[in-house]
Amino acid sequence: MYSHGSESLIKQARDIDEPELQRFYSRLVRLLQGKELGHEAVDSLQRLLLILFATKYTRTLPSELQKRLLLLLSSRSEQFQVLSSAVLRETLPLSGQELNYSQENIGQLNTHVVGLLLSQAGSRADLSSLCALLLRGLESRQSEGPVHLLTHTLPILNTILTHSPECLTEDHVTLLSKKLVDWLRYASITQGGGASSGGFFTGPRSRQPVPIAELDGTVSGDFFTVLCVGQSFTEDQWMNVYSFSILHIWHYEITTNENATKLTDQVDGSVVSMVSATSSSSRLLPPKERLREKAFQYCQRVIEQSDRKAHKRTDSELQKACLVEAVHILDCVCVEDASLVYRTFPCIKALFGRLSSDLSFARVVLPIAQFYLNHGEMAAVDCESVWKLVFGQFPAELFNDPFLAHELLRFLRLNLESLQLRVPQYIHSIPNLLKFLAWDSTAVLDDFVDLLPSLVTAGTAVELLHTLLDLPCLSATLVLQHRSTCLPISEPGGRGLLSLDAFRNPSFRGLFLFLLRGEAGSGDTIDRLSTLHELLAEAADWPRVVQCAQTVPVLLHIFFNTVVEVADEKLLAHLILVMLERSSLLLNLPTYIEEVHRVFSCHLLRLCKLQPSLVVDQSRELVEFAGTTASVYSKEEMYTHVVWVLGEYLSVSCDSRCSVRLITSCFEALEAVLFEITSSAPPPGTACPAPRVVTTLMSALAKLASRSHDLIPRVSLFLSKLRTVTRGGSVVWCSDEEDLVAIVTRGEELWSLLKAPGVAQSVLTPPPHVTVPRWHRDTNASMPLQLRTLTSLTHSQ
Repeated sequence: MYSHGSESLIKQARDIDEPELQRFYSRLVRLLQGKELGHEAVDSLQRLLLILFATKYTRTLPSELQKRLLLLLSSRSEQFQVLSSAVLRETLPLSGQELNYSQENIGQLNTHVVGLLLSQAGSRADLSSLCALLLRGLESRQSEGPVHLLTHTLPILNTILTHSPECLTEDHVTLLSKKLVDWLRYASITQGGGASSGGFFTGPRSRQPVPIAELDGTVSGDFFTVLCVGQSFTEDQWMNVYSFSILHIWHYEITTNENATKLTDQVDGSVVSMVSATSSSSRLLPPKERLREKAFQYCQRVIEQSDRKAHKRTDSELQKACLVEAVHILDCVCVEDASLVYRTFPCIKALFGRLSSDLSFARVVLPIAQFYLNHGEMAAVDCESVWKLVFGQFPAELFNDPFLAHELLRFLRLNLESLQLRVPQYIHSIPNLLKFLAWDSTAVLDDFVDLLPSLVTAGTAVELLHTLLDLPCLSATLVLQHRSTCLPISEPGGRGLLSLDAFRNPSFRGLFLFLLRGEAGSGDTIDRLSTLHELLAEAADWPRVVQCAQTVPVLLHIFFNTVVEVADEKLLAHLILVMLERSSLLLNLPTYIEEVHRVFSCHLLRLCKLQPSLVVDQSRELVEFAGTTASVYSKEEMYTHVVWVLGEYLSVSCDSRCSVRLITSCFEALEAVLFEITSSAPPPGTACPAPRVVTTLMSALAKLASRSHDLIPRVSLFLSKLRTVTRGGSVVWCSDEEDLVAIVTRGEELWSLLKAPGVAQSVLTPPPHVTVPRWHRDTNASMPLQLRTLTSLTHSQ
């Protein structure tokens, strides 16, 4: 939220009246007419932007003010360019005041102007005409236009291409493809300006051209690329760098949108593409295919240059960034022309072999993995080592790298379908991938909301449910692992962590190693969960653990919504057992246990409604859970819903296996709990049982008794005693008088119903055709006739 000061400024900007606003406009116009614009002009433009931004209505500026703002777009100060562009984006242009650029004033274009042009473009034709204008500027000779035009044109075209790739016509694509080929392959190989050899007679005539160098300092013996260095660069060398920076999006947005027929023809005509390997024949290719060939050569040279030892750390980072881009581009050109796969794979395979042992190149390996995923099957190569690294070592050792987490999870989301079909390691790596979520849950929750359904299968459901419930424990364990590597074994005079000592203790090592496992399938859960929770008790207030716990209910909802689509009745029964077991085996975090119980309760009802026979299948465990009095006080939400499920679905109408003996045993268990909680005070330190628990128990007993009439006298006796006991005043098991009245009222209703057992059964357990009425469609009922009669009376003939 905004700070108090910011909210005050926004309120002032929103409440400004029209006369004051007009005076402000006039004062700003006079200010912008001055020759020198200083801090006052900046402050006034910032205030104008706030006024425009604070209202939900789009304002129209006075024509003179808008004219002055348009002039500021070509100001020498970028600060005024940014402010004027931002202000104009928040306003409607006056008629005749729209941005119009011709070949004469195209030199005034900059990225801020282009952003404004894109926001005001009314149609595809507007952007297409702008592209034509820019491309005509590229065709002109350097002496005919401004020096900075070329270096601004490609970034501008890249912006347009990113937002509206369809605005480029086929002629535009052909022309720019030709220019990109020239800039990529035929840039100067000498440094800009010239270098002096030194001495007294040094002058312009004595300066000799100096060749470009590699990052390791050696003289470059091949064509110029983005990884070449020098004291200064020529304009065509800058265009070479810009061209490389847009190649990926150029191929992705333009060439990959070609129809499937063209792609098929390229694959079938692989002989022609193979011929293009020689530079002599590449000039005979069409512009787009020639650009593809030059991009292929350029990226291979970049990969070769990345093997050189850079002198500076920044150059090393540049090598990694360029490698990522180069592999992406090679992937694109191989998608366009499948024959290039066989020429590219040896280079990519060698690159992976060189980088796989160095985790600092992890973000470079991801585009390599993308290449293997797209083309590995066609080239018949073994991808096992790639997936072992991506799904094994990366999450296990680099879970605390936010950039890698973002890139890896993005890679998974973009390739979800292919990974599910072709990469079994994806499903098996569930515990490893969840380490990203356990470490930085707020940053990656959206990614896992998309990914989690793909991880839920019949084979992984049970283990995945346990793993989700153990996420706070995993978060705490990752914190301990991180601290264990950073902190000394003993800290004299420092505050020690008992959990850290336990993490380093060999006797507890197995518990933590299970949480840190890299693959699924080694077991569902931990035998000594309660011990683990005791060891991690002090982690309850760690921010990272608390944030992780807050995401678990969200993921549990997604899990249960997905599992009902893939699970059979046997698996659903197992999941019910897991819910009952884990309801008392959760890390003790504030509100976490309550939220998990709420999710369990919601989906327990859903599963039993979907498969009512599950209640009979798991009746022993459900009755055992409902017969534990302590659950009334510690698991109110969960307990209430288990009791309701037993009362609702333990019936012959839901499952023919439901016997009188089963109903009686359930009745006796619930009766014992109800008698105990209504005949004594709650245990010390606990609150009175919730009224909902008491009424749910009474209703469940009444439902069971209506199905076995021998039990009716026992329920009626209890209900009559309840009415008698409450007449004496307050009771120790209910502290609120209104709640007590509600409980007694419910008891009297049930007592009255049980006087007529046949009526009680039809009311407490109505048949499905009553609970889901379709009277308006049933031709045997009188309702359709009444509806037709009313319709004929209310509508004139």
